[in-house]
Amino acid sequence: MTEEPREFNAASFYAYLKEGQFMGVRCRSCGKLSAEARPMCPACHSREVEWFRFSGQGQLSAFTCISVVPAALAEKGYGRNNPYCSGIVTLAEGPRISARILGVDAASPQTIATGMNLALALEDLDEDKPALAFGPA
Repeated sequence: MTEEPREFNAASFYAYLKEGQFMGVRCRSCGKLSAEARPMCPACHSREVEWFRFSGQGQLSAFTCISVVPAALAEKGYGRNNPYCSGIVTLAEGPRISARILGVDAASPQTIATGMNLALALEDLDEDKPALAFGPA
């Protein structure tokens, strides 16, 4: 039985994450990879894209520690006395993506280093929309 092809959108991206797969797209025309599910290549604008499975490995390129948090994270205990870390991850395959950074001390940002190796760590912030997250590899 063959699975129906999925649309290149956020709903499909999150469905793959819920299945434990970090999927982006690859352009069949120019080969450009994108870590975000989109129906058109960001480089050549071709609509000839296909799903591509990323390894889930990368490096921290930039980060910030956040103490004024959205309600969903406040419900999880984050806030002024318990900040969380968000960053830009450069994937081993090249593209960059924004994600939560787990397993670091966001209250002591001086202990977090850009260039540190990261691995995919899926964390469900709510049942319908799992969050993309990475932790130290």
